Amino acid sequence: MALMPVSDALAAVLAGADPLPEETVSLDNAYHRVLTRDVVARRTQPPQAMSAMDGYAVRAADAATIGSTLAVIGEVAAGRPFAGSVGAGEAVRIFTGGVVPDGADAVVIQEDTVADGKRITIKEAAISGRHIRPAGVDFRKGDVLLRKGSRLTERDLALAAGMNHPHLAVSRRPKIAILATGDELVMPGTTPGHGQIVYSNGYALHALARSEGAETIDLGIAADTLEATTAGIRRARASGADVLITTGGASVGDHDLVQQALRDEAVAMAFWKIAMRPGKPMMHGRLGAMAVIGLPGNPVSSYVCAFLFMVPLIRALSGRAAIHHHRERAVLGRDVGANDQREDYLRARLEQRDDGTLVALPVSHQDSSLLANLAAAQALLVRAPFAPKAEAGSPCEVLRLPV
Repeated sequence: MALMPVSDALAAVLAGADPLPEETVSLDNAYHRVLTRDVVARRTQPPQAMSAMDGYAVRAADAATIGSTLAVIGEVAAGRPFAGSVGAGEAVRIFTGGVVPDGADAVVIQEDTVADGKRITIKEAAISGRHIRPAGVDFRKGDVLLRKGSRLTERDLALAAGMNHPHLAVSRRPKIAILATGDELVMPGTTPGHGQIVYSNGYALHALARSEGAETIDLGIAADTLEATTAGIRRARASGADVLITTGGASVGDHDLVQQALRDEAVAMAFWKIAMRPGKPMMHGRLGAMAVIGLPGNPVSSYVCAFLFMVPLIRALSGRAAIHHHRERAVLGRDVGANDQREDYLRARLEQRDDGTLVALPVSHQDSSLLANLAAAQALLVRAPFAPKAEAGSPCEVLRLPV
C-alpha cells in the first residue's frame, strides 16, 4: 500500500465521525462539554434598572446643582426594592444591585453627598443615567448567547446559569480505549530487564484524550502474541469504546502483530502507512461503529500522530464546531534542510521577538524516540513534502502543542 498524504489520511479518519448522541447534564457536569443546541436566554438581565454604586437614587434635574438639598424618603438594597416613587426634591438611599425606584433617573454616589439626618446635600452634580445599569444591558430574553458546537468554558457556565438554565444538552463524551503492545514494555517504577523499556506512551495518550473531553479506558499492555493482541481488541469492543487506539506493533516486523489481529477481527482498514515523519507506520480502520487508530510505538511518533489524528476525531465525535488544529505563521530560528516525500512535523521551541514576530526553533535532535525533546517542545514545525532547504528568517507554519 502506497504512502497516503497526511490530508487524505485525516479525511479518512474523520469520514463518518458524526457527533455522538445527545444527553442532558447539570451545569456542575457541563464543563468542557459540547453543546448540541443553541442556548437561549430565558430572562432579561438585569430585569430592571439597577444601581451600579452605593449612593442615592435621585431625579437628575433635582441634583444638577451643587449645594442642592434633597429629602431622603426610603432605602433600597439588593433584593429589597422601594415600594414608592421618587418625587421632586426627594432621594432614596440605594446600594449596589438595588432596583432604581420609579421616578429616579440617576444615582449620586455617597462620596458626592453630605448626609444630615433625613436630608443630603449634593457635592457633585447628577447626570441622567449615571451609575445605573439599564434593564437588559447584559442580555435580553430570547437572545442566543451560546451556540451549538461550542465547548463550554467556566465563563459559559456562569452565563448559562444567569440565563436561568440549570441543565444543558450536550454530546455524549467519546470513549477512547487505549491498548499498548510489546513484550519489551514494563510499567514505571519497575526495574527494566535486559532489552526492556519503561512504558510511557499511554500516559500522554490518556491525558491528551481527557484534555479534549473524552473518557478513556485503559486496556493495559498486550504481549507480542496474536492471541493477546486479539483479546485486547475484543475487550475494547466489549467496553463500548467509540475509538480504539493501539500503540506499537504497527510496523512490518515478525513481532508487529496489530495489523494482522485487526484484520482477523474483520476491521475494515482504510490505510496503513502515511507520508509523514514521525509516524509513517500508522493505521486506521473501522470495526463496526468503533474507529481504530494504530499508532507507532516510538513515543514521539505515537504522540504526534495522536495529536494530529486522534484529537480532531475526538472533537468531531464530541460535536465541536471547530475540529482542526490552527496553523500559525512564524519564521525559522535556524536553517533547515530540504525535505523528502514525507510531510515533516519537527519539534520546535517558540520565541517571540519584541516586534511580535513568532520564531520557531527546531530542537537539535528529531529522533522519534527522544521524550526529553518532545517534552521541551512547544510546537510542531510543519514542513511540506519536497520542501526545499530554508534559511533562518524564512516564513514557516507551526502547530502549537497543548500547555
